[in-house]
Amino acid sequence: MLDRRRLLHSAATAFAGAGASWLLPAHAARGQGVAGPAAGDYESFVAAIRREAIRQGLRADVVTRALTLSGPNPKVIERDRNQPEFHLTWAQYRARVLTRRKVDDGRIAFASQRAVLEQQVLTRYDVAPGAVMGIWGLESAYGALTGNFGVVDALCTLAYEGRRAKFFRGELFHALAILNAGDVSPESMTGSYAGAMGQPQFMPSAYLKYAVDIDGDGRRDIWHSIPDIFGSIAAYLAGSGWVGGESWGQQVSVPDSVAQSELGHARTRTLAAWMKMGVQQVGGAPFARPDMTGAVLRPDGPGGESFMVYRNFAAIRRYNPSDFYALAVGLLGNEIA
Repeated sequence: MLDRRRLLHSAATAFAGAGASWLLPAHAARGQGVAGPAAGDYESFVAAIRREAIRQGLRADVVTRALTLSGPNPKVIERDRNQPEFHLTWAQYRARVLTRRKVDDGRIAFASQRAVLEQQVLTRYDVAPGAVMGIWGLESAYGALTGNFGVVDALCTLAYEGRRAKFFRGELFHALAILNAGDVSPESMTGSYAGAMGQPQFMPSAYLKYAVDIDGDGRRDIWHSIPDIFGSIAAYLAGSGWVGGESWGQQVSVPDSVAQSELGHARTRTLAAWMKMGVQQVGGAPFARPDMTGAVLRPDGPGGESFMVYRNFAAIRRYNPSDFYALAVGLLGNEIA
């Protein structure tokens, strides 16, 4: 959903804690200590944030309550500075992320929530249920892993600590605006160490743009309300260009002779053109719509799995700009919905 998700081969998906499917890029200072600047400096920083938020029109009582912070959170700084680097192949990533348990849990979750998804959400957003379920599964293991960091605490620490301070400062003010609107209390606004919130793991800017109130209680609750969680994911996909009735993609057969330089999500051709290059559906049947355009991915090169991806794959990538992530969402959704 934002540049916090630029991964090393997206390989970190399922390893970030908080259930997250993402990691920030590895910090150049990983392995350094986490002692932060002086507490007095932090108090001055927080006071300046408070003044600016009130100047922008946010309620003083809300801002003061949210910014009652004693100092930078050392656990946040440690996580930010010591992110593991992963260099996984697609085959390794798929094996770790698309586990049998992930699929089985997803089928159970879909069966129990199918009515909510189909009757309350998909009547409003023409999005495939599998895409919603796939994102929910990868982001928070179907709501089981959402993170227990205070979002304002985490964002304030990261805005102060210096690395990407401008980005996190902006997200901090977005978080304060959410609190000002009354959708959630400061104590209930929890998420990852980098401020990704609730079961969809929205950053505050994404929440303000895409979170929706489906259950009609007047709050956009992406922490506890299944209708709001599903609706917010669907709204994100719809706002990212999802085309109803179309597939995200499919596994295909690609001759090893096709150069890797001809492939990639940005290199689109008509399916007729791909067929002339020897690309086939699994099983050899011709594509039903040769006039459609798509791109071919072969993440591990010749001999590895290959996929034809369409416009809806790009919509998933806007949630997380990673081919690995988008493939995993699509494949997981195919299995469970």
